[in-house]
Amino acid sequence: MALDGTKLASYCKFLCQLGLLPTWQFGDVYGLDPDLLSMVPKPVCAVLLLFPVTEKYESFRQEEEVKIKAQGQEVSPDVYFMKQTIGNACGTIGLIHAVSNNKGHLEFEPDSPLKKFLEESSKMSPDEKATFLEKDENIRVTHESSAQEGQSETPSIDDKVDLHFIAFVNVGGRLYELDGRKPFPIVHGKTSEDTFLEDAAEVCKNFMARDPQELHFTVIALSKA
Repeated sequence: MALDGTKLASYCKFLCQLGLLPTWQFGDVYGLDPDLLSMVPKPVCAVLLLFPVTEKYESFRQEEEVKIKAQGQEVSPDVYFMKQTIGNACGTIGLIHAVSNNKGHLEFEPDSPLKKFLEESSKMSPDEKATFLEKDENIRVTHESSAQEGQSETPSIDDKVDLHFIAFVNVGGRLYELDGRKPFPIVHGKTSEDTFLEDAAEVCKNFMARDPQELHFTVIALSKA
């Protein structure tokens, strides 16, 4: 379940270039059983999941959207969520979701372009945030620089590649799945700082259970350095 080391380093570099201080670091989650989860440095404030977008998943995603629209769900106004409108950018969106919902934990340089982006977009709608990202020169240049080094984002489904990145975060004691391809955050019940990694792992297991023949799952955690 480990991510290529160069790719993992590129995500850390991407965020550092945008002014995030390295007080928290991304690291691999090698498995979702208790023994392997216990090896992950704590505390953990975000989990990223890389998974294959299959016909089974797309069918589930559509059913999930219909069900939630019919039944409704309570989403905290404190959740930072944005849509993905830029092709080949699910990795960037996942990183922004992980960082934006943990500003209380993370530290930024005073002139951080990422901090400025998050502050200026915090009150925008998910679609407005997406448009704002399209126009943000600092993030675009950093994204393109990473791509030119051969460390580009995980390809999106629009590029006919079946892998996608999403983020899990704890906001107000509730576990949220944040996926820019979906119309809204998905609430996965209660969580806490102590149980967040294990709770997110349970949701990741559900993704794997839907496609038991697939092997292309990767989980990484944002942990205190």
